[in-house]
Amino acid sequence: MTDAFNVAFRIPNLFRRLFAEGAFSQAFVPVLAASKSQNGEAATKLLIDRVATLLTWALLLTCIIGVAAAPLLVWAMASGLQQQPQGYEAAVFMTRWMFPYIAFMSLVALSSGILNTWRRFAVSAVTPVLLNLSMIGAAWLGAPWFKTLDVEPVYALAAGVMLGGALQLAVQVPALLRLDMLPKIGWNWAVVKEAWADPATKNIAKLMIPALLGVSVAQISLLINTQIASHLAPGSVSWLTYADRLMEFPTAMLGVAIGVVLMPQLAAAKGAGDAARYSAMLDWGLRIVVLLAVPCAVALLTFAEPLVATLYHYGAFSDRDVQQTTRALMGYGAGLLGLVAIKVLAPGFYASQDIKTPVRIAVVVLIVTQLLNLALVPYFQHAGLALAIGIGALINALCLLVGLIRRGSYAPAPGWGKFLLQVLAASALLAVFLLWAAEAVNWVGLKHLYGQRIGLLVLVLGASAAIYFVALWVSGLKLRQLLRR
Repeated sequence: MTDAFNVAFRIPNLFRRLFAEGAFSQAFVPVLAASKSQNGEAATKLLIDRVATLLTWALLLTCIIGVAAAPLLVWAMASGLQQQPQGYEAAVFMTRWMFPYIAFMSLVALSSGILNTWRRFAVSAVTPVLLNLSMIGAAWLGAPWFKTLDVEPVYALAAGVMLGGALQLAVQVPALLRLDMLPKIGWNWAVVKEAWADPATKNIAKLMIPALLGVSVAQISLLINTQIASHLAPGSVSWLTYADRLMEFPTAMLGVAIGVVLMPQLAAAKGAGDAARYSAMLDWGLRIVVLLAVPCAVALLTFAEPLVATLYHYGAFSDRDVQQTTRALMGYGAGLLGLVAIKVLAPGFYASQDIKTPVRIAVVVLIVTQLLNLALVPYFQHAGLALAIGIGALINALCLLVGLIRRGSYAPAPGWGKFLLQVLAASALLAVFLLWAAEAVNWVGLKHLYGQRIGLLVLVLGASAAIYFVALWVSGLKLRQLLRR
C-alpha cells in the first residue's frame, strides 16, 4: 500500500514539474526579471495577470483529463502493481484525489517566481514545510482515525498532500498583496484571447517548448525507473522513495536554495549586459556547492545505514528495509555532487533564455542512464536504479559546466585548485571518522532504544561538522569571506 501511495504521489509530481518549478519557472522567471528591469512594475503586473490567466485555464483542463485518465496513468507509471490488485486500485483512487495538487503547486511556483524576482525569498523558502507538516499530521492523526472508520489508513496521506498544497498556496497571498502583485485571473474568453496575444506571454510559451522537452526527459527517466522498480521485489518503490527523501534533503537545502537565489540575479545581470557579475555569481554558487555537497556525499556513502536506521527503523520498518534503503541511498550519494550542481549550472543557461542546450544534454543523459540501468539493475536491483541516476547526474553537471565555459559565460576565478584540495582533505578526514562511527555502534540493534540512538546520531553529526570545518580552517580556507563573496 505504501508502494501504491508513492506511485500515486509521483504522478501529480510528474506533471507539477511541467507546470511548476520545471518548464514554467525556467521560462517565466527570466522574462519576468527582464520585464521588471526594462518596462517597470505596471507593465510587469499586466504580464503577471495574463500569465496567471493562461496558466489557470491550462491547469483546469489538465486536472480534468488527469482525474479521468488515472487508471491509464498508474499503468504507465507502474504496471507491476497489477500483480497486487488491491495496491493497483488504491493507486488509482489516490491518483484521482491528489491530481489537483498540481494546480496548487503550479500557482505556488508562479507566486514564488514573482516574490523571488522582487527578492522576497523567505515566504517561498518556508512554503514546502507546510506540505511536510500536513503529511506528518495526516500520518500521525489522520491514519488512526481512518482506521477506526474502516478506511485504508494510507488514504490519509493523500488527504495530507491536498491540505499541504492548499496551505502552500494560501501563505503566498499576503506576501503578494504587500507587493501589490497578486495576480488577477480572467475568467471570460475575451480576456484569455487577449492574454495569449501578448508578445511576452508568447515568448514564455516559446521558451517553455524546449523546457518542456527537457523536463519531460527527466520525467521519462523517472517513469522508466518507477516502472522497472514496480517489477522488482515488493517494497522497491518505497525503498527508493525513502532513500530519495534523504538525498533530497541536501539537494533542496543546497542546490534548490542557491538556484532560487541565483536565477533572478543571473537574469538581471544578463539583462544588464554585466558579464563579469554573471560569471562571478556562477563561480560563487559552484564553490558553495562543492564546499557543502562533497561532505554530504561522503556522509551518504559512509554513514548511510546509521542515518536510515535512526530515521526510519521503527514500527513495521524491518531490518531488511533498513538494508535495502541503505543500498539505494548509497547509490544516490555517489551522484549527489552532480544532483546539487545541476541546480546551479542549469540556471546559467536559463537566465540567458537558452533552454535548448540543457535539453540536448538531458536527452544524452537519459540514454546513458537507461544503458546504465541495463548493466546495473540485474546485479544491484533497485539500488542499481539509484546508482544510474547518480552517475547520470554527474555526467549532466559536467556537460553543463563545460558548455558554460566554452561559450564564455563562465570563467572560473583563480584559486580553484587550492580550494578543491582543502575540501577533499577535510572530506577524507570526515570519511575516516564516519566509517569508524558506523562500525562502533550497532545502529540497527538499537531499534527499541530510540532515544539513545537519536542522541548518538546528533553527537556524531555534530562532531562531523566540527571535524570538517575545523579541518578547513586549519588548511587556511577563509569560510566567512567565501560565504559573503
